Amino acid sequence: MELGFYLKKVISYFLEPFGMLLILFFIGIYYLFSNKSSHSKFYISLSFVLLLLFSYPPFSNFLIQNLENKYPKYDYKSDIKYIHVLGSGHNDDVTQPLTSQVGRASIKRDLEGIIIHLNSKNSKIIFTGYAGTTNITTAKMNAKLALALGVDVKNIIVNGDPKDTREEAVFTKSIIANEAFVLVTSASHMPRSMMIFQSLGLNPIPAPTDFYKDKDSTYFEAPSIDSFKVSQVAIHEYIGILWVKLKSFLRTPL
Repeated sequence: MELGFYLKKVISYFLEPFGMLLILFFIGIYYLFSNKSSHSKFYISLSFVLLLLFSYPPFSNFLIQNLENKYPKYDYKSDIKYIHVLGSGHNDDVTQPLTSQVGRASIKRDLEGIIIHLNSKNSKIIFTGYAGTTNITTAKMNAKLALALGVDVKNIIVNGDPKDTREEAVFTKSIIANEAFVLVTSASHMPRSMMIFQSLGLNPIPAPTDFYKDKDSTYFEAPSIDSFKVSQVAIHEYIGILWVKLKSFLRTPL
């Protein structure tokens, strides 16, 4: 399981924009030192063209919008018992305040989950997510933020074992079976998350947050590192969706 998890991470890294550009660039360098200038020019040029494309705001916005527009924001009207906030990044640098230790996506997911909790009587928040290379799990870090913002400890459920979205879904299923619940995650991650949770017979109500899309984006914008990061996030999700569909197809009897 551990080997498969890390192998999946390595493969996806080289299929995403940054890893893809590195491969193309180094192939070009290899051909350069092999005195095959035409091949070298092709691969190096292709790496720079793709770099500009992935960094171009309208293109990155197009990629992310196709993911983020699938589910609308939560309406805060459902009388729901459970709210599952999916894990994201964090660090365990104790010289930083809690608001800096909790990652960008995690903070937005946490805040959305807490707001829904405050608008839902007798509800409980489920936090999941493993530790990664740190000494504390994402689940515990997110729970610390919720406690700091006034959520009662009796309304918090923490599990730091799940390493990916499927494992998070399996844990939630063990608690609530097929009962409806609110699923909180980044808007770009929501389509893949809904596919995974529903494939296990769960009934999530989507509450997307942490949006990247820019409704004011125009064609007259210069390439930027921020847009490249958005493309990276979008391609990561497209690869994940493709992987989920592929696994589902392989499990389907012919």
